[in-house]
Amino acid sequence: MTETDSKILIFEILSDLAPEADPATLAGDADLREELDLDSMDFMNFVVALHERTGIDIPEADYGELRTRDGAVAYLARATQSAGERHG
Repeated sequence: MTETDSKILIFEILSDLAPEADPATLAGDADLREELDLDSMDFMNFVVALHERTGIDIPEADYGELRTRDGAVAYLARATQSAGERHG
């Protein structure tokens, strides 16, 4: 998954969770929960949607890495690279 693919996926999921917001205008280091007014259930739905759309298992210990857009993009890049190395 490329960085662009990851950003598009994240924007799509966040747009579904917070339709009144425009995730594309967020700074990469902005806290998603604060900037989009996501509660804990919304954030959990974000994590679940990432898992469902990518097949990547995201342990609870890693949730903090998904706090920002840039963090989520970097996490997906690492996770897909690790998966590719295991399967390649």
